[in-house]
Amino acid sequence: MAYRINTSFALIPNQKYRRNNRRSSYFSNTFDSDSQPLSTLGNFKTLPLEIFQIILKYLSVKDISMLSMVSKTVSQYIISYISTSSGSKRLLLQEFHNLELSGRRQDSAILDHYRCLGLLFKRCTLLLPTKERLKYIHKILAETLTAGWDELECHRVYNFLCELTNLSRKMQTVVCSKPGSAWKLELRIRLFCRNVLLDHCIHRGDSAFWLTRILKPWPMVNQARLLYIIFGPISPHDGQVVWQKMIEEPTDESSLKGLADAIKLLYDTGTKEWTADDVISLVDELSVVPREWLLENNARLLILTGNNICFTFMASKAMNGRAIELARLIVFLAVVCEKELYRMDWVVKMMQKVCKVFGTPAERNGFLQNVANAFACVMMEMLQAVISGGDRGGDNRRFLNLFHLVHAQANFHKEVLYLTMSTVST
Repeated sequence: MAYRINTSFALIPNQKYRRNNRRSSYFSNTFDSDSQPLSTLGNFKTLPLEIFQIILKYLSVKDISMLSMVSKTVSQYIISYISTSSGSKRLLLQEFHNLELSGRRQDSAILDHYRCLGLLFKRCTLLLPTKERLKYIHKILAETLTAGWDELECHRVYNFLCELTNLSRKMQTVVCSKPGSAWKLELRIRLFCRNVLLDHCIHRGDSAFWLTRILKPWPMVNQARLLYIIFGPISPHDGQVVWQKMIEEPTDESSLKGLADAIKLLYDTGTKEWTADDVISLVDELSVVPREWLLENNARLLILTGNNICFTFMASKAMNGRAIELARLIVFLAVVCEKELYRMDWVVKMMQKVCKVFGTPAERNGFLQNVANAFACVMMEMLQAVISGGDRGGDNRRFLNLFHLVHAQANFHKEVLYLTMSTVST
């Protein structure tokens, strides 16, 4: 639409008008080397850039996003506003990366703000090539900005973010350092991966894509280390990754849920980059980060990952001649079910299913004998711990563990008997 000069401005000297016109032409050329016509600004063309940016301060992010679609020139003006210190300070909320440290629940208003901001950047950079669009990603949710992009472009996004934040170098530092020695860097990596790439994905496939980009460049041992840094338990006081939690004492479900969900994500999404063997190897490697876990914690993790992963993990041990390890694992699966009041028949049916992996009746009978021996060995170990440790300091955890083991063994054998009797009767 051609712009008409309002007749009420007829008394303005022509020289002054020409100076304004030159200023507007210069302003347009600053943002568009192709000399975008001033008519695309509509009535805004008479406003200095500073006044235009003041107007933007009174608009919501969603309104600015709609305004950016008016024309290419308006879109470039908005990008210029975002690039200023005042625009950046207003739009890029500083609290975004501190949510987990503060212990607060993620504020839905902040998340909605960043989703709208991602949409704004997407609209402003719609006509630019991928390489140019990536220049405007700084601290913006990649999930919103890259929605609808093909996989190759998302690879470029991740490579750009790694280059911008030195993410690969930071990861190299933490995986080569003693666990906990670079705890601030571990925390930065955790917050960046969770708050920027992973936690805000709507679709599981998107989460699996970003997690794959994070883990796959590294050897399996480093993948397990990074998985623990990103999803493992943290201290509620200072946010440090708690490396000794899986080694020193039985833990609870909340400490393992993040790890279990990440493992299920890689296993269930069916991506070609993760085979079942890859995921099982990752679980096996994870159970020795930073040193060998208590077997009860390993059993609890497997229960949280679900039937398919748990069976595949146990079947892998059976096929690789690790029947004694497998028998002890079944003991602690029973202990966890007893503690958490899960159904004990689940453990018995899982054992029955794993028995079929063994080729001959003699191998199956030998495995069942290993399970019986494992119950007896674990019982003796716990008895010795109670006798040697006593009840110093009022700590009765050893006695309580023995109590749960006795009940678990009784209920386990009861379910075995029920299963045997039902099989005979049919």
